[in-house]
Amino acid sequence: MSPEEARSALLAVRTEVSKVVVGQDAAVSALLVAVLARGHVLMEGVPGVAKTLLVRSLAAALGVETRRVQFTPDLMPGDITGSMVVEGGVFEFRPGPVFTNLLLADEINRTPPKTQSALLEAMEEGQVSVDGVSRPLPEPFLVAATQNPVEYEGTYPLPEAQLDRFLLKVTLPLPPREEELAIVRRHADGFDPHHLAATGITAVAGPAHLASASAAVTGVRVSDEVAAYVVDIARATRNAPSLSLGVSPRGATALLRTSRAWAWLSGRDYVSPDDVKALAHATLVHRLGLRPEAQLEGVDVAQVLASALGSVPVPR
Repeated sequence: MSPEEARSALLAVRTEVSKVVVGQDAAVSALLVAVLARGHVLMEGVPGVAKTLLVRSLAAALGVETRRVQFTPDLMPGDITGSMVVEGGVFEFRPGPVFTNLLLADEINRTPPKTQSALLEAMEEGQVSVDGVSRPLPEPFLVAATQNPVEYEGTYPLPEAQLDRFLLKVTLPLPPREEELAIVRRHADGFDPHHLAATGITAVAGPAHLASASAAVTGVRVSDEVAAYVVDIARATRNAPSLSLGVSPRGATALLRTSRAWAWLSGRDYVSPDDVKALAHATLVHRLGLRPEAQLEGVDVAQVLASALGSVPVPR
């Protein structure tokens, strides 16, 4: 399969998802970038902005398997990874929901760190170790985790080490009036989000398209000037007086990966500074930590990132 065929198929995914989800184009693009760059996505938004529906629709359009796990305080690590069970007097491994292509980890911050960490090996290594045996996960594999930004009672904030494992953080905003009217109109016309097949959404891409696209992304050229631009952005965040934690080298390489994927989706075989700027916020904002005094003053971490980004000269 040619890279052009793979690109056309992935761009068609947006059209298919729009049959179900109104708006949220930025979130759809971010999820496609994550799939191409083989990373994971943290989605944040108030209840009811179609986070779950978006992931289910994307999986249907990509023709991949998806599973959903509702994270709760009593969820155990084995409930995600799987565990050893007795079958006919013999211990056998029963795979958990993580053995899928697209795992929806719903309200990940509602479960204790011990269970949250059960995803770390799967996210980083693409495998699960149970009873001393490592078992590979299917290809492709992507975790789309959601969290509620307005209700923190009874939650367990994700530690920095786990936040850093997410390639992108996507915020799903409340829709403008026109889009909200379109959503209500669809429901008035009989739309049922629990029956995707009735919406007419079909698989316009598949694992073969994703494999071809991911291979093509690795061939996107990165000039020395653009690589230096990425590094200088990361270093600028470390010097920001309002931040206690800046972007690590892993964050810099993540920005390079997402910029490459976005450049390829845009039809180019090279990364431009505009690609870097377009993906900087979603790739880096969740990797930053504010100083306590800055939090008390109500400093917005996104504004600090924007200032650091603006302080770095753009290569010509």
